[in-house]
Amino acid sequence: MPHLSNTNFMPIPSDTDSTTPAVRQAAATPIVALGWLHTARFLTTAPQLQFLPALDVPEIAFVGRSNAGKSTCINTLTQQKQLAFASKKPGRTQHINLFALGKQGVTDAVLADLPGYGYAAVPMQDKLRWQQVMANYLVTRQNLKAVVLLCDPRHGLTELDEVLLDVVRPRVQAGLKFLVVLTKADKLTRAEQNKALAIMKLNAGGGEVRLFSATKRLGIDTVATLLWDWVHPNQLGSEHIAARVV
Repeated sequence: MPHLSNTNFMPIPSDTDSTTPAVRQAAATPIVALGWLHTARFLTTAPQLQFLPALDVPEIAFVGRSNAGKSTCINTLTQQKQLAFASKKPGRTQHINLFALGKQGVTDAVLADLPGYGYAAVPMQDKLRWQQVMANYLVTRQNLKAVVLLCDPRHGLTELDEVLLDVVRPRVQAGLKFLVVLTKADKLTRAEQNKALAIMKLNAGGGEVRLFSATKRLGIDTVATLLWDWVHPNQLGSEHIAARVV
């Protein structure tokens, strides 16, 4: 499995530095988060909700329109080229795929890759069925901790994105974490990026919004750190930090 180059990480100060412990912990957070995400491995796949295992660890669901860059985002965050399957025929992947996270065989969280939606070549019956499956999942999945919506900012929110936002909004208001990842941000100018961020923050219903580009390595650290913090709100990864501060 390929690793991100060390140049993508924030540097860890040595003992000879005058940096405070708090600053050292903050600097190490992207390393901890990316190391944690790199442990992702296939857990199971399910065509319907009733086939999903009941889990008691936090689950983070990745959702989005076909061609929004969902598989690329998951693969980039986990530093694995083929963890999430990117079909040559968008919209054809109909299963919910779960990936376990955690070191040394201990699962402390799960990533859920939900089917892409909205692809024009998919029959309407299939679109409606997938939409219902995702809506049921987002409403009823008890261990769901966070939802990550992938959106191509060049196209903005689609009608199905709006439906998803309406479905998930009550759970967000009740404490569910929510993040909109604006993929393919390298296709935009700086001014266009800022405009897309501002617009999406108004539509995200109190959720977080981040720019992301796998090509330009934009947003990888910040998204990874956010996911780590959501799953480990009371942990700073001190055991990881201690191993890296020399």
